[in-house]
Amino acid sequence: MTESEFHGAVDAILSRVEASLEGEDDLDVDLESGILTITCADDTKIIVNRQTPNREIWVAARSGGFHFRWREGEWRDTRSGDELFASLSRVIASQAGVEARWK
Repeated sequence: MTESEFHGAVDAILSRVEASLEGEDDLDVDLESGILTITCADDTKIIVNRQTPNREIWVAARSGGFHFRWREGEWRDTRSGDELFASLSRVIASQAGVEARWK
């Protein structure tokens, strides 16, 4: 994946996550300068951003840090192999008590 393709793919993912979560009353979602910040009702945060040199998407949450790399047509966690949106759903449910529905 070229750098340009990587940026386009990550921009699309960040926009999708933002659009999917914007209507949730218990979440404040802010996408600014390529960094998506999800603030939960208890003021904890989930951060989703890009790591360009590694061509990865990083997620930071109370439960830990996760790195996702494009493999076999999906963004997969580099340690567990879990898919990005499934992992985000679990993190958001655990930290915010909100069931994410992806558009």
